[in-house]
Amino acid sequence: MSDVRNHQVNGVRLACGTAGPADGPPVLLLHALGEDRGSWSAVAAALAADGWRTLAPDLRGHGDSGHPGDYAFEAMRDDVLALLDALGIGQVTLVAHSLGTVVASLVAMDRPAAVHRLVLEEGPLPFPADPPRTVPEKPGPEPVPYDWRVLAAVARQRNAPAARHWDGLAEITAPTLVIAGGQDSHLRQDQLAQVAARIPGARLITIEAGHMIHDTRPAAFISAVRAFLRA
Repeated sequence: MSDVRNHQVNGVRLACGTAGPADGPPVLLLHALGEDRGSWSAVAAALAADGWRTLAPDLRGHGDSGHPGDYAFEAMRDDVLALLDALGIGQVTLVAHSLGTVVASLVAMDRPAAVHRLVLEEGPLPFPADPPRTVPEKPGPEPVPYDWRVLAAVARQRNAPAARHWDGLAEITAPTLVIAGGQDSHLRQDQLAQVAARIPGARLITIEAGHMIHDTRPAAFISAVRAFLRA
């Protein structure tokens, strides 16, 4: 994604990489906690080759985007909605991983007309974390390429998720594919199955790859996404 531009949306600077034909149907790629747009390089290249216009933003607190200190999932949702508005995109396909799936699901439930199709890789899990996640109070000794406060904010929200994050799944209208990582994932696969069952008409598939499916088995992930998007 050589074309990277900054967008001032929802009071935050978002860096967003794009690839593919300018007139291609848009697909927005949302990365995981601690990652950035670069995590989608292989997926973006494959979809761009298929004629999609891929957009991969750095979520607030990550990569080259701003570090506002507010890392509520709802604020990240509002960033995505504002980015779509700024780009003049009325409807988009969302492909998301881990943290990104929380944001994508909120977008899909709160502005259903904006989401054409939805791919959720290893998430969301709108259940209290068990065991509860440790909430860090300060950064470790090594520098990290993101705002460390994101870790604390996400831990708090995973420990006590808003009821809307579960209830609203039933309001998603976009065709949805949930991709689970199987037995090597640290996430509870039975909870991913509950999420898929909650979303009307959603399909659940498992690619035995652990949590980082599109990194560990990119060919299998891309093949599954391609098949879903072409259906």
